[in-house]
Amino acid sequence: MKPLLKICGMKHNIAEVAELQPDYLGFIFYEKSSRFFNGNIPSLPNGIKKVGVFVDEKISEIIELVKKYSLDVIQLHGNETKEYVLDLQGYLTLFDPDVLVWKVFNIDDNFDFVQLKPYENKVDAFLFDTKGNKKGGNGFAFNWEILRKYPSKKPFVLSGGIGLEEIEALKNLLKTNLPIHAIDVNSKFEIEPGMKDIAKLKKLLENLKHD
Repeated sequence: MKPLLKICGMKHNIAEVAELQPDYLGFIFYEKSSRFFNGNIPSLPNGIKKVGVFVDEKISEIIELVKKYSLDVIQLHGNETKEYVLDLQGYLTLFDPDVLVWKVFNIDDNFDFVQLKPYENKVDAFLFDTKGNKKGGNGFAFNWEILRKYPSKKPFVLSGGIGLEEIEALKNLLKTNLPIHAIDVNSKFEIEPGMKDIAKLKKLLENLKHD
């Protein structure tokens, strides 16, 4: 099954990117990020879901931003514990139970998938990013071979330095039985942080159409 597409780190040319009809647009609510978002989201075409990216944020602040921006997905990119996730889910049940929660794990060659187990029944999907110096946007892919050890049927989003040069390897990965829900692109499709390269994104979409 063809994965969905998430374009993350949205900041400047949001409406132009939205015209490409990705499945998700990601907005980073982390002040230390060069793609930190605190502007206005224009009206988006139907079918595009808004993902809010948070790093060890207060739950009350997350709920406020979910309300403000009508977010569809909360992406937890910090060191959030399973207890934190349970508390967040409790608030969402009262406010908007349709909002999904994704938990990010930073992957390197030594990653132990046992770390996922406490979150297995508490989140809607995992997101696997490259372990690096930054909280996302490191610009290089992790070794996807490690995903062959993935022990779960829980859907996951593949992130971390995916660019046009990774397309062939990506297509091969998509032929496996891994439950890849979406691919997440960011820094390799930018002119500058938060300004997306429309021509490159069009090439990506064209490549993904052809197996």
